[in-house]
Amino acid sequence: MAVNQKVLGLIAGQGRLPFMVAEGAKKSGFKVVCVGLADSADPALAQVTDVFYNVALARPGSWIKKLKKHNVTETIMVGRVAKKKLFTPFRILRYLPDTLALRVWYWTLRKKDKRNDTLLGALANELAKGGIILEDSTMHCKEQMAEKGTMTKTQPPASILSDIDFGWAIVKECGRLDIGQAIAVKEREVIAVEAIEGTAKMIERAGQYCKKGGWTLIKTAKPNQDMRFDVPCVGPDTIKSLSQNGGKCLVIEAEKTIIIDKPQTLTLADKLGIAVVGC
Repeated sequence: MAVNQKVLGLIAGQGRLPFMVAEGAKKSGFKVVCVGLADSADPALAQVTDVFYNVALARPGSWIKKLKKHNVTETIMVGRVAKKKLFTPFRILRYLPDTLALRVWYWTLRKKDKRNDTLLGALANELAKGGIILEDSTMHCKEQMAEKGTMTKTQPPASILSDIDFGWAIVKECGRLDIGQAIAVKEREVIAVEAIEGTAKMIERAGQYCKKGGWTLIKTAKPNQDMRFDVPCVGPDTIKSLSQNGGKCLVIEAEKTIIIDKPQTLTLADKLGIAVVGC
């Protein structure tokens, strides 16, 4: 490592986003030390980071130890982790949580809800006590952020613009309540609302309920979005699923939504006749 080289910690879950963050950080001259969450992170991250550890999901104390070993303080946490795993039977036996995880789940949150913002905020506080400071998760992939306006050559028809006006306030309220960050709308009617199952499953439900297709997916950041975690993301898989389930337009929040592999995703959307709009 070069003398005085900057070091970035990466706590990685599923998907392409951890790769994008690692690649962006390395281009900016950072050494990247990654702790990949077991059953979530892609082992191939070891090929694009300088140091890679496979760590247990419910043992954040070990994340801290491994990151501190390499003098990490500034850290980004990105990638999907299926929250439903935390509600499975015998989860204590399956995940063998350490004392830090138990303190968060059964002490810090004992009189609070277990919604994403609450859970992740409590975890961030515990990591900070251990010297690991979570940063804006988009700081090394700004070029992948959604822009305002229609980003595809495919334009949304007037009927869909009406659905966007109708659905925007509704999805923002869902975000404020931390229920989910996406809804499906057609003809000023809500077809489906995202909850713990995630956007992909919600898209499938919308397709089942709206056989004729032509509906719009609206996905936004929360009104007070904490950019350290849970930033909304869309990508090629989102576009493919929309096409397969009858969706015709994807509406996302400009400057607060990450488009995975943005040029390729927008090209695919045009190929499949789906408009992508930043609001």
